[in-house]
Amino acid sequence: MKEDDVRKNAFAMPLTSPAYPVGPYRFVNREYLIITYRTDPAKLREIVPEPLQIDEPLVKYEFIRMPDSTGFGDYTETGQVIPVSFEGRKGGYTHCMFLNDHPPIAGGRELWGFPKKLAKPTLHVEIDTLVGQLHYGPVRVAVGTMGYKHKQADLAAVKASMEAPNFLLKIIPHVDGTPRICELVEYSLIDIDLKGAWSGPAALELFHHALAPVAELPVLEVVSAVHILADLTLDLGKVVHDYLA
Repeated sequence: MKEDDVRKNAFAMPLTSPAYPVGPYRFVNREYLIITYRTDPAKLREIVPEPLQIDEPLVKYEFIRMPDSTGFGDYTETGQVIPVSFEGRKGGYTHCMFLNDHPPIAGGRELWGFPKKLAKPTLHVEIDTLVGQLHYGPVRVAVGTMGYKHKQADLAAVKASMEAPNFLLKIIPHVDGTPRICELVEYSLIDIDLKGAWSGPAALELFHHALAPVAELPVLEVVSAVHILADLTLDLGKVVHDYLA
């Protein structure tokens, strides 16, 4: 293979059979359970990187079903998103993510910098309850429950929250183990077709695990919960801060 061919075809690893295709990445019938809770502000300050700023000691614990996603297939994801502000704009900082499908793990980490790890999340309806769970191996790490479609949510407010900017800390090491890329990345969800959103009573339990430390941000009070169904496109990101510059 000629050098020009390498440059022409290099998109993702492996070169001759990339783990994921070129975007854009469209998601159909993406389903969310998002439980917002109050946590320890000192713990938040320890993990949110500057120049991001914390406004309130809140965390959004998210369970997401993605049955139809371009190139990534059918999978489920869960993790913690922290409301932050950057240069006066409010958005969310993704602290951790756990999912059960290799292509979005590889693509999410390499393209945007999503902090994804392999685990076993689930989201389903059990009689009258929307139930989200995370297992890391055989160990239960998180359980979220919400009354199923108790009340119609404010669709305009939900869509506005989905359109807010999102921030990631992208780290890619050099061959000697030092950071070659260390950047704050911003991305957005676009072309959102919000099909429905509901609120209801909710509860969240987090359990300590050495490699899935979601309980390091303890649940002090559940503030709200929302169940969302939407089609959307995951847009590619842009670098807004370079820690190595």
